[in-house]
Amino acid sequence: MLDKVKAFSLDLFSLKGKTAIITGGNSGLGQAYSIAFAKAGANVAVVAMVDDNGETQGLVEEFGGKYYFVQSDITKEGEANRVVNAIANHFGQIDILVNNAGICINEPDVLKFTRTQWDKMISVNLTAAFEMSHEVAKLMIPQKSGKIINIASMFSYLGGQWSPAYSASKHGIVGLTKAYCDELAQFNIQVTAIAPGYFATPMTEKTRSDPQANGKVLSHIPANRWGDIADLMGAAIFLASDASNYVNGSVIAVDGGFLVR
Repeated sequence: MLDKVKAFSLDLFSLKGKTAIITGGNSGLGQAYSIAFAKAGANVAVVAMVDDNGETQGLVEEFGGKYYFVQSDITKEGEANRVVNAIANHFGQIDILVNNAGICINEPDVLKFTRTQWDKMISVNLTAAFEMSHEVAKLMIPQKSGKIINIASMFSYLGGQWSPAYSASKHGIVGLTKAYCDELAQFNIQVTAIAPGYFATPMTEKTRSDPQANGKVLSHIPANRWGDIADLMGAAIFLASDASNYVNGSVIAVDGGFLVR
């Protein structure tokens, strides 16, 4: 055992030579994961419905990564298979999957939140994550290695008003993480999740600009600040790297302490 302790190296955090897929990886929190992986040495494949203006590719390449974009609506039948095969053919392998793509449809009147909103959100937030995981597992099992990182939420732990499907889908993501860990750990595949707290992004600008709403959020965060997307990068690198090879089925909250208050 001491030999393994002596052999520990910061190189374990390197993603050099690895290929990572990030769904929704060219905007918001997803873009931070793309940049983090590029900085750690990985090839980055972004899957999204719409390409950006070249910003994400420029940043990935600036930090030494190779970039590949696949335009896709991964909720459509057969798309996950097409996307994963296209990326595997382009880079030769797939080592990391980040199921980041997600949407939130709000409706203040719970009686107006119907099956229409429910189905769309479950399809994007949960079913697509399952199908992408299922497809990469076909490649990871034979190679006896792989990392699947699901993006959960504070609403993986809470109820939440205005969007029952969001909370339900994020609880489901945690269940999928644990179930796939139980299935895939025997093949040296680690399946984990990150649960971001409240982050300063364009999506939260309205809340942050309202003094009452902003104060309400901050009163629940011991760190007394909104998260910066850079705060997620270290957790993503850790879970994607060999440094976390015995971390499996876990959900890491990156929340400034929100869940303890």
